[in-house]
Amino acid sequence: MKTLHNLISHLPVKQQNTEDNPGIHSLHMDSRTVESGGLFFCVRGYTVDGHDFAEEAAKKGAAAVITEEELNLDLVQVVVPDTKLAMAVISSVFYNHPTRSFRLIGVTGTNGKTTTTHFMEHIFQKTGQKTGMIGTMYTKIGYDIYDAGNTTPESLVLQQTFHQMAEAGINVCTMEVSSHALDLGRVRGSAFNTAVFTNLTAEHLDYHKTMEAYKQAKGLLFSQLGNTYDGEKQTAVLNADDEASEDYKKMTAAPVLTYGIEQPADIKAEQLVISPAGTSFQMQTPFGSADVYLPAAGRFSIYNALAAAAACLAEGVELQNIAGALSDMKSVPGRFEPVDAGQPFAVIVDYAHTPDSLENVLQTAAEMTAGKMYVVVGCGGDRDTAKRPEMGRIAATLADYAVFTSDNPRSEDPNVILEQMAEGAAGMDHVSIIPDRREAIEWVIKRADRGDAVIIAGKGHESYQVVGKDVLDFDDRLEAETAVHKWNRKGGR
Repeated sequence: MKTLHNLISHLPVKQQNTEDNPGIHSLHMDSRTVESGGLFFCVRGYTVDGHDFAEEAAKKGAAAVITEEELNLDLVQVVVPDTKLAMAVISSVFYNHPTRSFRLIGVTGTNGKTTTTHFMEHIFQKTGQKTGMIGTMYTKIGYDIYDAGNTTPESLVLQQTFHQMAEAGINVCTMEVSSHALDLGRVRGSAFNTAVFTNLTAEHLDYHKTMEAYKQAKGLLFSQLGNTYDGEKQTAVLNADDEASEDYKKMTAAPVLTYGIEQPADIKAEQLVISPAGTSFQMQTPFGSADVYLPAAGRFSIYNALAAAAACLAEGVELQNIAGALSDMKSVPGRFEPVDAGQPFAVIVDYAHTPDSLENVLQTAAEMTAGKMYVVVGCGGDRDTAKRPEMGRIAATLADYAVFTSDNPRSEDPNVILEQMAEGAAGMDHVSIIPDRREAIEWVIKRADRGDAVIIAGKGHESYQVVGKDVLDFDDRLEAETAVHKWNRKGGR
């Protein structure tokens, strides 16, 4: 059992109100979970302040609290400058530095993180590795799946999860690392072996304010990598076709492995053949070449495959094993996922919720569509407002018909969001605004004809719609199926 003094000895600046040294049985940042002998962290969040719940933690038997200010409580208190930093340090120590027990690969970038981590997971599994995964959709330990909260959890939850993985004998964990998590220090205490950069386009500017600040936040993953050459292999995997990679090369001390299609790169795709059924290309690497077939459409899928392949090569996987695993990769839920309910036109559900990802998806869909292309798309509430007109412009420019609708409006008025999207499509007459997402999906599918394509963008794998404070059941894939069945019952076209 760890003691308080053992845990806080790793903090250079702290002030304890007593000399007591209680044993610490568990760590908590949610007062509702506190147990007798637990250590409670008073963390300031966006909407609540953990200091306000220290009294509740004390009543539940907390042995001590880590706080940024002395509280009027008869309880062992350790005052520190930053409880989030203290929580990351103490969590890593308490759980015996779990990421030393397996290989940890972090993936950051605006788009492609989820698909890239899934590609890597599949490759490692095919080579007999026991895998873990942390990301937007869920957390996986082996084949057990757990609900995800944030794309990258808070440091305490993260270290608890890593501890579970170590206990389960995980060999390698692939993990999405968001810019928020890097900026807020959630991955402090996590020993990454390989760090992957996918791409950088406008997103989260409501939080970061500028693209430069956003780029710098992503760069923290690489600046924290490879500062010692003590035998522990570390690699930065960078997209040679994205100019931000030049900055990340300068930020990291780790050896760099690049991938790309257009620019010179260590891992390069050549002789690309892209079809509705999938893509094929020749992958040139320092370890030889391999023919790759990927049962996924679009250039963005090739980039994701190259990123995954480069990371796996850095981790010592044989090139031919990588190529073989990619060839039988199943589609990632909500990522260019087809919905087939017997209709004579394509229905595609995709998580595209940034201008760049929406443009990629619509361009890919256009290449395989003989008829008209319809898109249903919205923008999330309480999020970056600057991208809304651009999303509207891209949808209206690339699709034959665009329908703007709600996508997790949260506390905002959906009509205001849709008006902002419509600003980007001013003067275009092939745009409709239908705030009710179910109605919007039905409206489009009712008008689709043989050879057309319906793209439902923004929510992807999500099975909910956030309206105000309510989280309502809503799955674009199920809604599309229901709409097609109605279409079939009415005779179709």
